[in-house]
Amino acid sequence: MQFVRYKNQNRIGYITLNRPEKRNALNFQVVQELKQAFTLANEDSGSKVIILKAEGDAFCAGADLAYLEELQQNSYDENLEDSTHLKELFLQIYTLPKVVIAAIQGHAIAGGSGLASVCDYAFSVPGAKFGYTEVRIGFIPAIVMVFLIRKIGEQKAKDLLLSGRLITAQEAADFGVITKVVEKDLGNEVDGFAQELISKNSAQSMALTKQMIANVQNVSLHDGLKLAAEENAKARATDDCKKGIAAFLKKETIKW
Repeated sequence: MQFVRYKNQNRIGYITLNRPEKRNALNFQVVQELKQAFTLANEDSGSKVIILKAEGDAFCAGADLAYLEELQQNSYDENLEDSTHLKELFLQIYTLPKVVIAAIQGHAIAGGSGLASVCDYAFSVPGAKFGYTEVRIGFIPAIVMVFLIRKIGEQKAKDLLLSGRLITAQEAADFGVITKVVEKDLGNEVDGFAQELISKNSAQSMALTKQMIANVQNVSLHDGLKLAAEENAKARATDDCKKGIAAFLKKETIKW
């Protein structure tokens, strides 16, 4: 891969955007390589948690300007194919069985805010700016909207998506777009949090919980509770549940 790197270290799968000269802007190839990297990380038995990070001053500046110019010449079918490509990446991250944490070291604008929005956790430096700026260039934040409304609710999402304004990292945390603003040493904070998930939690349980969070919002109260009872029953039969309960009853430390 040219613009994305992947490595496994200490049971963490690191996916790094590596196009700093273009502020890690997205185009078809970058999205394709991100999809490949997340597939690789998910299939890597040595990684339990995934961290998405970036090189350079910006986390991701959104769509590449040259790429946007190319899209103006596309037919509807070509643009639909390209939009579907990005949709597949966001859905892949949102539904990935492994927990995904974004480490945001610089501005995350438009598609960059989209990437942050679909991760399970997002930690940011104080100086980073966020914004869904699509309406300011005559575009619409269509794909991320589906996830953002789920994440922060309609009214807050409407404020950000309709205004297109830039917000600070602290405002993004207050809105619920990101998890936390880290004052010192972003890398150590994110790595430490990842290791806490790795050492204290069952990977199987986190995967099932993440899957149910994605699915339960689509159904009625009755169907949601029915799904919950079914998933509860299935979880009790998993190896991790048997191991965890046995260790708890014996007052032993569980080694995940």
